[in-house]
This record gives sequence, structure tokens and C-alpha cells, in this order.
Amino acid sequence: MPVPEDVHWRISYAEIAALAGVKRPVPTTWARRHADTFPEPVAREGGRPLFDGSAVVAWLLATGLGNADARKLRSELALHTLTGWRDRLPSHLLIGGLTALICLRQQQDAPLSGFDWLSLLRQAARLDADDTFLLAELRAVPDAEGVGTALSALADELVEAAYTPAEAFEWVLDARRRLGADQLVADEPAPVLTRALPGLCGISEMEDGAILATPYARSGDLLAAMHAQAASGAGHTYLAADPDVNLARLVRRRMLVREVYEFQLDVTVGSELALNDWGDPDVVLCALPYEPAEIRDAQSVLDRVQALTDLLDAGRTAVVLGPADALVRPLTPHSDADRLRRSFLTDGLLKAAISLPDGTFPYRPGYRTALWVLNRTPHKERHGLVLLADLSAQPLTEQTLDALVEDVQIFRSASWQEDRRHAPRHAVILPVKVLDERPGTAFTPQHRPHESRYTRAVMERPERISQLEIRLSELAEQVRRDIDGDAGLRAHAVLRPEDQPVRRTRIGRMLQDRRLRRLPGHRIRDEHLISDTDSGYAVLGPAEVLGVATVGRRRIDPLLFTAAYEHANLTRPGDVIVTTSPDFGVYVDEEGLCVVAYPARILRARPDAERPVRPRVLAALLRAAAAEHGRVNGAVRASRRLEDLLIPDLTSDEAERYDTLLSEIGRRDSILRAQVSALEDMDRLTAAGLADGTLTLLPAPRTV
Repeated sequence: MPVPEDVHWRISYAEIAALAGVKRPVPTTWARRHADTFPEPVAREGGRPLFDGSAVVAWLLATGLGNADARKLRSELALHTLTGWRDRLPSHLLIGGLTALICLRQQQDAPLSGFDWLSLLRQAARLDADDTFLLAELRAVPDAEGVGTALSALADELVEAAYTPAEAFEWVLDARRRLGADQLVADEPAPVLTRALPGLCGISEMEDGAILATPYARSGDLLAAMHAQAASGAGHTYLAADPDVNLARLVRRRMLVREVYEFQLDVTVGSELALNDWGDPDVVLCALPYEPAEIRDAQSVLDRVQALTDLLDAGRTAVVLGPADALVRPLTPHSDADRLRRSFLTDGLLKAAISLPDGTFPYRPGYRTALWVLNRTPHKERHGLVLLADLSAQPLTEQTLDALVEDVQIFRSASWQEDRRHAPRHAVILPVKVLDERPGTAFTPQHRPHESRYTRAVMERPERISQLEIRLSELAEQVRRDIDGDAGLRAHAVLRPEDQPVRRTRIGRMLQDRRLRRLPGHRIRDEHLISDTDSGYAVLGPAEVLGVATVGRRRIDPLLFTAAYEHANLTRPGDVIVTTSPDFGVYVDEEGLCVVAYPARILRARPDAERPVRPRVLAALLRAAAAEHGRVNGAVRASRRLEDLLIPDLTSDEAERYDTLLSEIGRRDSILRAQVSALEDMDRLTAAGLADGTLTLLPAPRTV
């Protein structure tokens, strides 16, 4: 395929790792182990080797190494070729021309390769005689230097890699940001939210032949999501409208490649759907157009929502994504906007109001949004209830949105009333009059669901607090016993006589003298780690050694460890775990049977050495030595390697006395840490119970 010779796809080792779905050090290992086949660097930038991306992809496809799917690699290779034309074609011409070519191939069910550009234009003119979806886009592509022919070959390559034109089309739109077509994504919700919204409409349960509508369609993400979740062969009709003629043409192409043809599709240019030709929609899914806060008016937003509800016949549903300040936040009591918003409640239209997390529109980071689920319910079937949810403090993840969709689906399947068998997980169901009788009040839950009182975590709080009280009493008693039987902690430290200088040695020398043995850490894959469990081997990595993470929080199943890491070793009691990245840290494993994760490593004392090393003493002296040679600002690593650290080589008697002192310091430190941990747990549990209204504090009993 012709590509300009000055276009290069140069990627670093880190980018190769991301492309192949592996960790950063793996490509370096590949380059060393497969030196005869791995691509040679084509350039260097700041000392970093850069590789030809096309050669790397070809190598990955040929060897089968890495975790990336072959189709993803082929799409990356094809899409990069498209990226290489950005300097010669504006992004809107690139995407418009390529999506039009994919659509042309799908409509003709034949490859485009082998035809010159004029032949392709003639085929497009016959197919799109009225120029409604692809002819203008192809005519806008210049044929100079073979640009059009290159794009047609790229369209074929994408379709062959994706297996279907629809998937190839989506690959191109997924690359909108990479290609600089920000105007095509600025007003589209985040992909994770786009995939969740059709579930709120009940798309998968719609009867065959339903009419699904999307006003303000933009580039068609919501319409495509509805089609993707509809039952196979449902034969729905899809209606869309957008004021931008180019976006309307893009939506037509997007649905045509999905095999939604003219007798099931109508996309109009403007703000009005073509209802006169098709009838009232069964579902309306809409993201209201973004307006800056300076000019946004709650009344006008609610007027738009009311216009959408006018499209609904009895039993029909609308899901509207819009600004939170109009949909759920407090309004001026008795204002026109407040009265209009409460009318959606009293008319039985509003069924659910959900405050969403930040990030629903990635290009509008300060835009806070909310969702309304509306349904025109006949008067005799109304139950006067509304579901409220506040997800503003939740992460915008599939798990959070799936729980929300499930709550709304249960509410809908129960005919918009409570189902005692299925309590909402993230929402409360309230009588409409609670909100209607409070003009201007926010449409957000003011308390947690009543059912939350009966969760195991809540019911066990008083018992857990009592256990912590007992634990604190036991620790306090242990401290009192130590004080009564001991005059105090004494180090007996004095200045060393000048005629008795201390001998010093390096860690490297101790390794050479076989007083220490060095063992590497293991590269443990993230998917093999488990947390919040007491089973399995504890994993000790830099986070645990540095004290950032609790030891024992991350674990690995013993059977999996034995099968996946057959040459790996477990720690022994007394092993010293050291890490130098991201900072220097030392941890003494007193119990053993742990797994050390790279880049942490093990220094193991040899008990058969002529002068055995005491692990606690070694760890303390290493901390002190490393503190003198720490990493300065801007440096990549510390000024000295671990092997070069110089530490005192204490005599056996002195090391024994120091080890005894360190043991006592550690014992007392563990008691204090246990007290702090118990106090923090009591503080957290009590605050959580008082905050959600499930706990109260009784007056302390009087003592006589």
C-alpha cells in the first residue's frame, strides 16, 4: 500500500510493551533472546532506541508472542498507516473518506482494491445517486499522489482484519482522538456510559419492530449502542436527528454498515425526528447538547426534556442525559423551573433521577451530569414512587453502572413499584409527594436505603467495636505488665573508644565471602494476585517493603504459584527483603513462606558461615547506610548500588547485644502499632455507623 516515505511509526520499548499487552521489561528480554529476528532500532532519541512500528507488529504476528490479539495488532498497523496521512489530509477528510469507503465496500459486498479512484467514484455515484451518505465524502478526497487509492486499500485491509465492515468502521471511530478529530467526540458520553444507557431503556427486552429514536445524535454513539444491544433479528426501526449535516451523513453510514437499511432507518438534518413517516417512538435515548454554565438555563433544559416527553405514548420510555444543575440539584423554590421539574413527578412521568460521577463527558471535565428515566404511565397504573440514586462519589466503571441498570430494571419489571425481594443497591425508592412537598429540593437521596440496616457489615458493627474495646484493654494490660516488670528500655549506648575503631565491609564482599546469599524476586502477574483473604502465600513487593501496603494484603494461591512459577522460591524465616526502587527499603521476614515480587530481592544469611549475619542487625545497618547515599532530586537511581553500601562489621558480642535491643524495640513497636490500628478501626466503624444512621451512642454507665 503506498505510504509517504517520510512517514515513520517509531515506537519505544515502553510503547511496544503497551502494544503487546505485556510489562515494560518484556520487550527488552525479547530483543536479547531473539536478537537474530527482533527488529533493529531505526533511530535513537535521548538515548532511547526507537523501532519501526510496522516491523514490530509483523514480528509479533509472526512469533505469536505477547498478549494482544492478532486482530488488534493488525488494526493498529492499519490505523497507523492512516495516521501517517494526517500531514496531508485534514482529520475530517480522513475519517469521512475512510468510513465512506468502508460503507461502499459493505454496500457492494466486494473489495475495493483493483479499481482506480475514478472507478470508485462512479460506483459511489450509482449507489448514492441522491448524495445522502457517502458520495460527497469521496469526492472531497484528493486523488493526487494516490491518496484515494491508498485509502481504499486501507479500507480493505481494515475490513479483512476486523472480519466485518461494521467492526472496521468502529475501529476507525475509536481512533477519532488519535486522528485529531476532536469535534466527533467532544459531545459524546464516555464509552462505558454509552454502553450502559441502552440497558436503562430495556432495549434487549423490546418486542420486534420497535421504534428507537435518538435526537441530537452527534456521531451516533448512542444509536450504535442501542443497535448493538438489541436482540438479533429484532427488526427495529432507528430514527435520529442532528443539526450538523456532516454528522447526520456519518450516522447514516454507521448504521448502513450495521445492515440497518433505508426501510428501517431515517436520519434527518435538524432537531426534529421524522415521526410523521414512522409514528411515535417506543424508546427515546438522548444526550442533551452541552451548554457552558455561563449561559445554561435550567428552565430551557427542562423545556427540552418536556418536548421529548411529548413524543411518548402510553407505556413508552425516554432516558435523558443532561446537566445535573437542572435535573437533580436544588432550584429556587417556586420558580418556573422548580414548578416545571416537579410537574414531571406529579404527572407520573419521572421514574428515576440519577446523579452521575464526573467524567461522563471526557472532553467536558467540569460538566456534572445526571440521568432521568421517564415513562408515560396511565393514571390508574401510577404508584406515586420515584427512584433516586447519587453516584457522584462512585467511580465511573462498568461495575457501578451495571448495578444501576439492574436497580432500574427491577423497578421497571415491578411496574414502577417496590419489589421487596430485590432491594436497590445504589438507590432509594421514595413517594413522589416527599419531593413535591418540598419546593426547590434536590432530586437526590437524603438517606441510605432502609434495607442497608440489615446488611452483614452493618449488623456486625457493634460486635466488632466491642471486640476492638477488648483488644485495646488487652494491649493496655500488656503494656502495664511490661512497665511493672521492667525498669525501662535501656540501650546502654556510650561513645566508642578511639583505640577500638569499627571494622567496615561492603555487601558485595559479604556475598563473596559467602556470609550472605542473594536471591532475585519474581515477576508475578497482576491477574495471579488475590487480596482480602487469609489463604495463600503473602507477596512481598516494594510496596510492602516500604510500608506503603500492609504485609499479607496481596497473596497468591499456592497451587497456582507452583504451576506458573515452577522455579520460584519461598522465603525462609529471617530473610532480609530489600528494594531499591522506587526508594530504598528493608523488611525482615520473621516467619517465612512468602513470595518476593520483583524488583524486591532477598538477602539470606548463611547459618554455616564462620561469622553468621544477624538479619535484624543487617536490616538496621542497611537502612542507616542507604540514608547517607539516597537518590537526589532528578536522579534516576541512588548514588550507590546495594552491593557497594558500606556497613559496620560488628563483633559477635556487639551484634548479639544490638540484636537483643532491636528485638525489644520491635516487640514494643508491634504493641504500639496494634494499639494504633485498633484505634483507627474503632474510629472508622463508629464514624461509618453514625454517618449512615445505623449506630447511636448510649451514655456511659455511672460508677458508684
